[in-house]
Amino acid sequence: MPTREQVLEALKDVQDPELHKSLVELNMIRDIVVDGSKVSLTVALTVPGCPLKNEIQRMVEERLLALDGVTEVNVTMGSMSAEERTALFGGNKLQSVPLLSPQSPTRFIGVASGKGGVGKSTVTVNLAAAVRRLGYSVGIIDADVYGFSVPRMLGITGKPTAIEGKILPMPNPYGLKVISMGNFVDNNEPVIWRGPMLGKVLQQFLADVFWGDLDYLFLDLPPGTGDVALDVARFLPGSHMLIVTTPQTVAAGVASRAAHRAKKSNQKIIGVVENMSTFVCSECGKATPIFGEGGGQKLADELGTELLAQIPLTLPLREGSDNGQPIVFMEGTENDAARLAIEALAQRVVQLTPVPARA
Repeated sequence: MPTREQVLEALKDVQDPELHKSLVELNMIRDIVVDGSKVSLTVALTVPGCPLKNEIQRMVEERLLALDGVTEVNVTMGSMSAEERTALFGGNKLQSVPLLSPQSPTRFIGVASGKGGVGKSTVTVNLAAAVRRLGYSVGIIDADVYGFSVPRMLGITGKPTAIEGKILPMPNPYGLKVISMGNFVDNNEPVIWRGPMLGKVLQQFLADVFWGDLDYLFLDLPPGTGDVALDVARFLPGSHMLIVTTPQTVAAGVASRAAHRAKKSNQKIIGVVENMSTFVCSECGKATPIFGEGGGQKLADELGTELLAQIPLTLPLREGSDNGQPIVFMEGTENDAARLAIEALAQRVVQLTPVPARA
């Protein structure tokens, strides 16, 4: 009959397929019971819906059935508690980050949407640039790990530099401090991770990047209500949220889910931004509501918050996003309707989330 120690020894080389560490080292093997030739145990997965659950179970059963005297294996697939996940992925590390201390004057603003394609990243980049133009120190975390686009919108290329264990934000002509998963992977290389690894990336961006003194840190969040949005609520409980939608009723309806998730996490929703509210013709200046009307106001009314801006789609705004230049830094766009809306939005966001005076 095998002992508990022999069971652990047999499993020490079985690795989590994503974390590339032993299940034993990660304290995933729990509740070992040896009853004659039968071995029962629990594997505590990092998340309940782990897509690799069956593969992990198969490896554990295969390894244990190879032990002398074992003829039956009963593996229960469980999951870690939130506290255990935080400890595993370095959550305690965040407690020593000055940026996240209760005394930090930095305002964290997550930019969220219910679905992709509403221009959330365009709003994030241009809003951050406009706040920077107002004289504030501004950073951006591109937290959309699967669908990062911030580097392109700011013309950022290359890999980041690390000095004495700290990653330097990526340089750009606009004075913004920026970090993105896009700075760490080659062009068009897909990122295929499950939830806990996404949380680890967010923690590293918060803890390991040399942000210095920031007034505002904008987070471009993935669409929907997934793991990253939940991690933002957990790591940054005092953060504010902007909800981006288009005028379409269906888009506003989906965006409301992201907003209600934020409310349940005790995050403050400071308002709604309606993007692509109209299309402004570059020849005649006529504004056409090609995506419908009223979605932004309807969502704001539902949430009991303010419709902060209606940003039209203009040619300079689209060109700037493709060419890596925020519209507020483009010459000749001073009277562009999208730029005026974004500048007004920046002023309103600063009013709603004022930065306390630094000592």
